[in-house]
Amino acid sequence: MKTIGLIGGMSWESSKVYYEYTNTIIREHLGGSHSAKSIMSSVNYAEIEKLTFDGNWDSIGDLMEDQARKLEKAGADMILLCTNTIHLISDRITNAANIPFLHIADATGEAIQAEGLKKVALLGTKFTMEKDFYTQKLQTTYGLEVVIPNPEERQTIHNIIYNELVKGIFSETSKTKYLEIIKNMEKLGVDGIIAGCTEIPLLVSQNDVDLPLFNTTKIHATKAVHFALGK
Repeated sequence: MKTIGLIGGMSWESSKVYYEYTNTIIREHLGGSHSAKSIMSSVNYAEIEKLTFDGNWDSIGDLMEDQARKLEKAGADMILLCTNTIHLISDRITNAANIPFLHIADATGEAIQAEGLKKVALLGTKFTMEKDFYTQKLQTTYGLEVVIPNPEERQTIHNIIYNELVKGIFSETSKTKYLEIIKNMEKLGVDGIIAGCTEIPLLVSQNDVDLPLFNTTKIHATKAVHFALGK
């Protein structure tokens, strides 16, 4: 079994789910008391959040390079960045380390392709929805049509993520708002919904929606386990 390296803390609410998923999926594959071999290097999210809102992606890239080198030096065989948004500077990680980096949009695109879907809605931070680092990969590499909510809905999704979800606040009011937005996406003819922020599945689950909901956290963790097991 190879060792999974995780860059966590963005936020730790979802990072702890990564740890749970990787260990649970390993046990499902191997049975008994098996668990994942992993190393997590966790950052102070307050620092990342400030740099994000300042638009200082270069400094975020510097921090992620440092995390990637730490994981490689510690013996990780691969790197997972436990967040969707910060994949905006994923090239800084791939350039800094000599071990594979598993991109969350690749794992998600493969999962959607496996279901035979063509048109999907993307929910996440405004950075993830509005910048092209995520949608372009899904469109170019996986041939998907990606739809994002309207500006007002994007702001609502974004605000709930930063004001509530990353702080461990999961309210029924916010869940209702997300479900209303998802219903509006259904009216646009999408085949599935991408929970393109690792905290969104902590608020909305597959049981809450009619369309397939792609839990990017679980998809990403599953891909890492398959890599670790040589599948």
